[in-house]
Amino acid sequence: MTPAGTDERNALARLLQRSGEHDQRAFASLYARTSPKLYGVCLRMLRERGEAEDALQNVYINVWRRADSYDAARASAMTWLITLTRNQCIDRLRQHREAPVDTDVLETLVDPAPEPDASSEAGEQHQRLERCLQTLSPEQQSAVRAAFFTGATYNELAEHRSVPLATMKSWIRRSLIRLRNCLES
Repeated sequence: MTPAGTDERNALARLLQRSGEHDQRAFASLYARTSPKLYGVCLRMLRERGEAEDALQNVYINVWRRADSYDAARASAMTWLITLTRNQCIDRLRQHREAPVDTDVLETLVDPAPEPDASSEAGEQHQRLERCLQTLSPEQQSAVRAAFFTGATYNELAEHRSVPLATMKSWIRRSLIRLRNCLES
């Protein structure tokens, strides 16, 4: 990680911790530094500007309420924020789902290329993740991407792949373990 990336990571962690103490200035700064990226996550997952904006607003409400539970030893501030964002989007997708997810288009929903405005740290992390994803079979890559970026349930994924539910759960679990080991090495 570059020194600038480390500095930014530490700054975001401090802002998030201070937000947990209800420091409004820290929260405003955290919002200014992270909202473009988190909005991009919302937009990629929800695909409608209005939905993405509503989701982002809910994310920051949750950040304000839950920032005191952030633990820098467990995850970087950006990872924690992206996880909150992803979960919010998945909740919205499941809430508004009227029909099963069309899993034929799952691969088109997730653009594996980094966003143009990605920081060097995010770019490095993305490259490491992509290298690690390449160690998985194409079916496992697709299942992991679908599960994490579209909110598709294990049942929907298993149905789409015509595999038993237990098989799909095992694929994703083993894939995540393999990704974690690869990322930690």
